[in-house]
Amino acid sequence: MNILENISLKKYNTFGIEANAAYFSSFKSIDELSELLAFKQPSTLILGGGSNILFTQNFNGLVLKNEMDGIIKIKEDDAYVYVKAGAGVNWHSLVLFCIANNWAGLENLSLIPGNVGASPMQNIGAYGVEIKEVFYELEALHKEDGKTVVFNLNDCAFGYRESVFKRKYKNQFVITSVTYRLNKKPTFNTSYGAIELELERMQVKELSIRAISDAVINIRSSKLPNPAEIGNAGSFFKNPEVPKDQFDNLKKVFPNMVGYALENGNVKLAAGWLIEQSGPQDVVSWKGYRKGDAGCHAKQALVLVNHGNATGTEIYSLSEEIIRSVKEKFGVVLVREVNII
Repeated sequence: MNILENISLKKYNTFGIEANAAYFSSFKSIDELSELLAFKQPSTLILGGGSNILFTQNFNGLVLKNEMDGIIKIKEDDAYVYVKAGAGVNWHSLVLFCIANNWAGLENLSLIPGNVGASPMQNIGAYGVEIKEVFYELEALHKEDGKTVVFNLNDCAFGYRESVFKRKYKNQFVITSVTYRLNKKPTFNTSYGAIELELERMQVKELSIRAISDAVINIRSSKLPNPAEIGNAGSFFKNPEVPKDQFDNLKKVFPNMVGYALENGNVKLAAGWLIEQSGPQDVVSWKGYRKGDAGCHAKQALVLVNHGNATGTEIYSLSEEIIRSVKEKFGVVLVREVNII
């Protein structure tokens, strides 16, 4: 067991925020994890890809980097292949691995930053697909009693960017592996966003999961900044959900407002559009706004960025200003998707 003291976390979070951990280590197996958890601290943070976190202060406890790897096919039937991946596997690497084997279901989720372990924790989704649609089960270690528990689809209680691991069991479990149920015969999902337009631009003659993945990669690359080039955590806010009558009233005042009807009768609004149509005093829009090194991305207002040396507190303060301005203009309260430490 190798536990380091007073370690910088800058390279372990995609925002590139400078913050220190009192203690730091990594694990590649359940045995290593169990041994490290025995090193009792006031608080323990499990870190994956660091792509959905904002450090606003130093972490006065133990940070454990999940490096559990491996991708294996554990079983199959006539319709499905069941693929198990370690929680420390890079998410996009898993997607590409499945595409190479012609296992369908993850292609719309290409190029999402982060690791496998985060995928069920917040039910990641993009371009009309969410993890709950391909999820089979996961294994997680309980921090206190050290027992491994298997969670199935119902156990996870998935919602929009939600699961039991963000609410009921928050900070109680460490996800060690996730198993996905993927299709042998793909059902193509191209209706969301600009996928069809991109496929047309790419002059795709025969639709395939690889073509969809390539289209999604092109779209994301054109709109979202690469964390290796500019610090960010992807979408900073969730798309808010409002009752249909509220949406109808807003639509009368703002005819160009973007909304998607949901099965529950509510309407999901595009947080990026709301932010783009709002702005600080004397500024038309938050899009492309910069205050010091904290700002909104020039191509996607939903993404907050660190231009170099912004602190987590500065990024957080900017998010507060955005929430306030959107509420004042539209009466809609944005909720952060990024975890604040």
